[in-house]
Amino acid sequence: MPRSVRGSVTAAALAVLTGLALLPGIASASDAKSSRAKAAPGAHAALRAPAAFTHPGVLVSRAQLDFVRAKLTAEPWKSAFAQVKASPLASLSYKAKPRAVVECGPSSNPNYGCSDERGDALAAYTDALLWYLTRNAAYAKKAIEIMDAWSAVITSHTNSNAPLQTGWAGASFSRAAELIKHTYSSWPNAARFATKLRTVYLPVVGGTAARDKNGNWELIMTDAAIGIAVFLDDKTAFDKAVSTWRGRLPAYIYLKSDGPLPKQAPGSKYDTSAEIINYWEGQTTFVDGLAQETCRDFGHTGWGIEAAIHVAETARIQGLDLYAEGKERLRLAMGFHSQYELGAAVPSWLCGGKLNTGIGPVFEVGYNALAGRLGYSMPRTLQVVQKYRPAGANYFLAWETLTHAGNPN
Repeated sequence: MPRSVRGSVTAAALAVLTGLALLPGIASASDAKSSRAKAAPGAHAALRAPAAFTHPGVLVSRAQLDFVRAKLTAEPWKSAFAQVKASPLASLSYKAKPRAVVECGPSSNPNYGCSDERGDALAAYTDALLWYLTRNAAYAKKAIEIMDAWSAVITSHTNSNAPLQTGWAGASFSRAAELIKHTYSSWPNAARFATKLRTVYLPVVGGTAARDKNGNWELIMTDAAIGIAVFLDDKTAFDKAVSTWRGRLPAYIYLKSDGPLPKQAPGSKYDTSAEIINYWEGQTTFVDGLAQETCRDFGHTGWGIEAAIHVAETARIQGLDLYAEGKERLRLAMGFHSQYELGAAVPSWLCGGKLNTGIGPVFEVGYNALAGRLGYSMPRTLQVVQKYRPAGANYFLAWETLTHAGNPN
């Protein structure tokens, strides 16, 4: 949903609630330019797209999927695999419902093709995964059928939720297309689908349409953008997605090393201390792992954290270690939200003492990356991961217990 900055915070209240003294010469916090710098790309900014992309390499790699194929009779992969196969998204009688123009208003109202496109994109990815894991060509052909149906007609996304809708669908479509193109023998209309990703999806998800929306928007769109970039072998688009991630992640998850107030995303119009606090849902006490949408609800916050992890996972497959620069924010954000998801008492300073929990199955990939591959101790996050296993499919998330649980690759 679009963010609108609420009423300004008085200078006195701002100083008391944040523990800050006003800067010399500043009459009011609402008029004062924030002392917080815009989020910068960071020390690793020189790292760029690989000389040649690894395929398949959008969220899942061949090595990861080969690991899964060898684990399908063991838990938790066995139950996760059964869940995928039983899903309506995996039905070989599934029929796509493409539209030339997908119109999505606030909260997908009106919904002219919004849920249809999201569902079809998830079905295509589901079929692509099942093709690889079972070697049943019927699944590959179904994925192709769905993607061909959309590439034959789609021209645009409209109305207020169009950028987010493009991100949701583009993320799943890019994963499906990547797997089919690089693991199946024949896709005659692959070039047509690539053209649609380049002309209909990438200009939106790689743009600035979500700059001052809630942060999950831009992170989801960046997830789609990096996936499309890999599928298209587009180094410029890849670098742009990485740059956006490097600016948005520090503006979405707070670390005390950021200073007394959160960082701002590059180009944000929210430039005063009061505006930043309002953008963070009125929160005035900032601690490690707090997210910009924590006080909104955990559902959207989980999407933002997960989308950031997806970008890092795709970049890692392509040889760019974004976890190296984002691991502390991601690790602490998962742990911070996990404690309250598990029922910890909410202190009065946090969101007025009330939280809307229900974060969902969004930490499987991040837990595997940070606890599994990097060795961090994350017991609370593990409990949340296990609570939601096996992870299902919705919006832009699909079957991540199957693909990433305990995956060392």
